[in-house]
Amino acid sequence: MTLTDKHIRYTGKFLFLAGFFLFNLTLFTGRYRITNDTLALSGLNEEMITVLINEIGPLPADDLSKPQIIKITGTAIRKANKLFRQENKSELVVYNVPETVFNISKSGMTGFPERKKELFSLLVFTLTIAGALMIFAGNTEYNKPGIRNNGIFVRPATGRGFAGYALAAYLLLFYTCLYFFPAWITEPVALTDPISMRITGQPAGRWFMYGFLYTVFILVLGIRFIIRYRNNRYQVWRTVSVIFFQTIFAFSIPQILAVLNQPYMDLKNIWPLDYSFFFSYRIGEYINAGTIGYFMIGWGIMLIIIAVPVLTYFFGKRWYCSWVCGCGGLAETAGDPFRHLSDKSLKAWKFERISIYSILVFASVMTAATIASLFLPGSRIFGMPANILQGIYGFLVGAVLAGVAGTVLYPVMGNRVWCRFFCPLAAYLGIVQRFRSRFRITTNGGQCISCGNCSAYCEMGIDVRAYAQKGQNIVRASCVGCGICSAVCPRGVLKLENGPVKERVKINPVLTGNLNDIV
Repeated sequence: MTLTDKHIRYTGKFLFLAGFFLFNLTLFTGRYRITNDTLALSGLNEEMITVLINEIGPLPADDLSKPQIIKITGTAIRKANKLFRQENKSELVVYNVPETVFNISKSGMTGFPERKKELFSLLVFTLTIAGALMIFAGNTEYNKPGIRNNGIFVRPATGRGFAGYALAAYLLLFYTCLYFFPAWITEPVALTDPISMRITGQPAGRWFMYGFLYTVFILVLGIRFIIRYRNNRYQVWRTVSVIFFQTIFAFSIPQILAVLNQPYMDLKNIWPLDYSFFFSYRIGEYINAGTIGYFMIGWGIMLIIIAVPVLTYFFGKRWYCSWVCGCGGLAETAGDPFRHLSDKSLKAWKFERISIYSILVFASVMTAATIASLFLPGSRIFGMPANILQGIYGFLVGAVLAGVAGTVLYPVMGNRVWCRFFCPLAAYLGIVQRFRSRFRITTNGGQCISCGNCSAYCEMGIDVRAYAQKGQNIVRASCVGCGICSAVCPRGVLKLENGPVKERVKINPVLTGNLNDIV
């Protein structure tokens, strides 16, 4: 029997679903044991371990289930914290209880897949990655010329159907556990232990696991994107770029720095997206690191005050949002099938303007308080100390909006929800792009047939067709320069260009049928 594209595609789906099933199966197979050794391996000091053992009572002789170890250790830590506060031993208080419970549960793993971790890890990631690549290879739509979106509005996964909402619900559970209840995903983290041990020599933490999965998703789904848009050089090269920056700058270099006992730094992350850059513990780590630490401080400040305005002046915000940024990289690769779901309504645009610039103001105020606290300890802004503002911002923006909502809402509201409505760096870049940048998307209104492809697939919710029909250049603060509007246009109406800042916004555009413009 000849191996057809259909056979390859269905085999790929089977392999991918098998790997995905095994990955999630680990969530229900873990067993744990609490001992003096496991408590010590979790990073607790001797006094805390002694108090915890007293609070727990006789250590369970049998292995515990996940709910049992989370309940027992969480309750004991909270009781110990109460005791330490009563005795004015604030230095012994555990402030991040969920993280400590996760560390205890991970160090105390005894059951499957702990015993066969390397084999199981290899099996899970090989099946899912190989399966995904086979699905792409067997997709007949990718083998035909042109960019095809047949049926994308009515498919259950991409048309706000049951599959799309099920995916959103799964992502919501995963991200909620990742950020707030990490002990519930101990086993998936443990699956990346063999990888972490080979790179850093240390067992994986939840953020190593997430960084690894994030990078794999951008790499594998970036291959899909390149295959799909292979006839458009702009799309191919910007996808290669985001894969490179995520793999090297966001994942590999920080792991190398950790191996060398140097401060962690994603060299492509820029304030205010990197909102903790000026936090006292980060500045302290940089200063203690000596020369390389001072370089990191200088590098971060240079990006803020020089790289952002200069590069945005010449290339628009696309140089970062579509070519460098990890958030944008995931949105463009994993989120590509959902770009048409972005809200194009006037109400969404009004909300976007209020929300994104409010976050930028919030980030600026929080950072101002942070910098002031470095020189004037105890200083306050609006009656609140810097650490309170940091905590509020970190929870609402860093975790809830950037972490959870930004990806969970892909199948519901499109792939650029975070970038469009909440990212403070996108707001900063957008201000420069709107008022002082050479970048614009030019239009040839006479060629426009009003098919609406450009507006339908604009991930930032811009009504591109309205500009094209009027022959107006598109100069918007929200535009990330992804170029998909130009790629899907059947008439070549749209073109991404850099030119003189003066007169880039046409006041009296050429309109089809406008007699005043006919010479």
